[in-house]
Amino acid sequence: MSHDSLPLYIQAKDLLLQKDSLISLAYASLTIALLVLIVDYARMLNLRRKMPPGPFPLPIVGNTFFLPDTKPWFYFEKLSRKYNAPMITFWIGRNPTVWLNDAWAASELLDKRAGIYSSRPRMVVFGELGSGDWNLVTMKYGERWYHLTKRQCTDDRRVHRKITHLGVGTQQVRSYRTIQNNESKLIALSLLDEPTRFEKHFERYAASVVSIIAYGRRIPSYLDPIITEVIAVMQFAAELNVPGKTFPMLMETFPILAKFPNWMAPWKRGLGGRRRGKDFFFSLAKEANDESPNDNFARQIFDLKEKYDLDDREISAISGNLFGAGSDTSSSTLVTMVLACVMFPDAVKRAQKEIDEVVGLDGSPDFDDLLNMPYVEAFVKEVFRWRSVAIIGGQPHAPIQDDHYNGWFIPKNTWVQGNLWYSLRQSQLTSGPYIVILAISLIQIDSTPIDISKKTSCRTQTKRDITPLVGDDEVPSFPLYAEL
Repeated sequence: MSHDSLPLYIQAKDLLLQKDSLISLAYASLTIALLVLIVDYARMLNLRRKMPPGPFPLPIVGNTFFLPDTKPWFYFEKLSRKYNAPMITFWIGRNPTVWLNDAWAASELLDKRAGIYSSRPRMVVFGELGSGDWNLVTMKYGERWYHLTKRQCTDDRRVHRKITHLGVGTQQVRSYRTIQNNESKLIALSLLDEPTRFEKHFERYAASVVSIIAYGRRIPSYLDPIITEVIAVMQFAAELNVPGKTFPMLMETFPILAKFPNWMAPWKRGLGGRRRGKDFFFSLAKEANDESPNDNFARQIFDLKEKYDLDDREISAISGNLFGAGSDTSSSTLVTMVLACVMFPDAVKRAQKEIDEVVGLDGSPDFDDLLNMPYVEAFVKEVFRWRSVAIIGGQPHAPIQDDHYNGWFIPKNTWVQGNLWYSLRQSQLTSGPYIVILAISLIQIDSTPIDISKKTSCRTQTKRDITPLVGDDEVPSFPLYAEL
């Protein structure tokens, strides 16, 4: 080898060594990643062995891609029937979620063990990127914050819940019946004037009741811009609360994707930036506190602002939650009632007959008349059962410690949610002397359903079997049952 070619030889040798080092590093990284994957998947399988039954999870993605494109509650209903268990496990990515399939399991965990299950799981989309962890509906139990004036440690969730109960506690809501009665008379007149806009009238009614309570402001027309904004915010929030296999819900499976800045993450759909609802509801609350001549919940919140060191986000969340809980839900239930009335005219005739007998032809019913109208009360409760607004059980819960139920293990911080669509359709709810609420007896309300479209077939079920067959062209029947 000549003297001149020696440097080239050395350079080539260095390049080969660097290449070998890079290959070795790549192999080492791949080996480590594979080992981590194996260990993590072993953890998942070990948990699956101890948890309630459910579909077999895949590494990393779990069961996420088993979900249908829309209406996942139908899929969860099929799983519930397949495993025939009071609860099932469904894996969203690497994390298990437990779905409660009957009222008894839900009552045992969410009611009797409320001290354990009152927390919330990690919600990447709805919580961290959506409403924020300072909202009661996403806040974890036991989260702490420091009172700036007394420097004492306070449970944030308890404070929010305590303030909320001041406005809509069990006893407080009874005082709002006059508001509801007055608004119900106005909606009756609106329905006579514009019957084809019944959905808009229902939205105005529900939003107006909540607005009077929360902000001391009545909404006189469905054209009021506050309704448009409320419906938009609530609809967006609802979309972020349903499991899915597309973005943005896919970030629950791959939470690392939520860490990217919005300018380089189109899959975030703008989430995590400026929160539209926060500014909107805080503006309403501040206006109600400063300008409204009427008593309102927002003013109570501002009165407690210094005591609990509430910031603008918390004031917005506490007052805005009333809209989330009472506006869209109420109007949707009223729309469901119209559907039931159209499909089951015989039941409507009997309910109308009872109203006429109790109230008379010249009056309007109110809450005081309800005790004398058992059929109407049954009709109302059946609407709630037949087409529940909280179709997948509302917000998820999470235990603050490891727990066991029926021999199954439920790890700490597991996403626990009620499968309300299925639990309210189980035949055992009406085949014996009990339904969701313990009852003395069951009354079947005779009604004959009618088709509302050529593509819809309605089937009347017997008292012993009300479980509907739900398919693309079928609608569950409306066999009215109620407890007395």
